[in-house]
Amino acid sequence: MARFAHGPVEIDYLDEGEGDPVVLVHGFASTKEINWAFPGWVTTLRRAGRRAVALDNRGHGRSTKLYRPQDYTIALMASDVRALVDHLGLERADFIGYSMGARICAHLAVHATARVRSAVLAGVGMSLVTGRSISEIVAAALEAPSLADVSDPTGRTFRAFAEQTRSDLRALAACIRGSGDRIAPADMAAVRVPILVAAGTADAVAGPAPPLAAMIPGAQLLDIPGRDHMRAVGDQVFKDGTLAFLNGRR
Repeated sequence: MARFAHGPVEIDYLDEGEGDPVVLVHGFASTKEINWAFPGWVTTLRRAGRRAVALDNRGHGRSTKLYRPQDYTIALMASDVRALVDHLGLERADFIGYSMGARICAHLAVHATARVRSAVLAGVGMSLVTGRSISEIVAAALEAPSLADVSDPTGRTFRAFAEQTRSDLRALAACIRGSGDRIAPADMAAVRVPILVAAGTADAVAGPAPPLAAMIPGAQLLDIPGRDHMRAVGDQVFKDGTLAFLNGRR
């Protein structure tokens, strides 16, 4: 693994393979390994003749932990991703983001269009523009004395996942409180880079995906059959659909 500094934040990343670069941005409470390496994404992209770049977002994995919600705005996390692209000397790249990572990639598609060849927004739907209602529920679950003290089902799911990933619970609580930025519908309607919106058909966290895809000119929609928010990321339908999208984009 490699590291670089973006201001006060040390970012841990991996860079494997050759060919067109694909930048992978993981979801909340995950890491580059859990979201992308272990489910086979890095291997899949390398075998397809692409260069896979993935980072640990601030507050996650081996990157710097911060404890104020204002340190976790989507704009700041997107600036980490852009700094990584600059650090590697990449003029443009394809981006794949899952859940919170999709929010980050959407921000780049809106505000750093010249650097984005295409973007896959996965594990996200209309909550991207309408906002999400689970932030405080998840934060409270992360701050509870133990998993046994959490009764809300969604809170329990995220607390259990965070414990499995051996995450810094206090940093994650700050992150979930700070990263709920919405993207205006008008901004999404102005996106002109190729976009694929992908979500599990049983995903109750993302919000409906078809209306989001319909909002973005020319966007494609990929349903991942029967998968919920936690299980869609490694699904073969998701991988095959993403590769087809990357191969067919302008």
